[in-house]
Amino acid sequence: MKIYLIGMPGSGKTTLGREVAAHLAMEFVDLDEKIEAREQKSIPEIFSQHGEPYFRQVESALLHEWAASAKSFVMATGGGAPCFFDGIQAINATGISIFLDESIDELVKRTEKKSGRPLLQTADETELRNRLTTIRQNRLPVYQKASVVLQKADLQAVLKALRM
Repeated sequence: MKIYLIGMPGSGKTTLGREVAAHLAMEFVDLDEKIEAREQKSIPEIFSQHGEPYFRQVESALLHEWAASAKSFVMATGGGAPCFFDGIQAINATGISIFLDESIDELVKRTEKKSGRPLLQTADETELRNRLTTIRQNRLPVYQKASVVLQKADLQAVLKALRM
């Protein structure tokens, strides 16, 4: 079984993914960590040295490799992974996708003091809110193709959704 958690930066994919994987005794995969390991650079370094298009190509290649593997896992995708190079198609063809649909207010709270998110680099909360809103609007049509959509997701909500 492959379980993919998708959603905006700050939606809880990594935190919840670790919990779900531990509960189900499955491997946890953080796609961003896999990208950093392959490139031997942090995501901000990749963005600054090679740009977003290069990052998206690496992200897509790794997503497709994992999707094609015979392994079972719980994956926290990067926020954009489903949205580029047919990512959502690869995800839905090989596993269960769960869209963690958090409010903009919650996303702002969770991301405003964190560095390492190249698309969200700003010192101003209003600008962060505007960026998150724009990104969400652009990605929502893809996110809504998920097998399951959860608001205010927690371990129990994910486990209940998996029993469907």
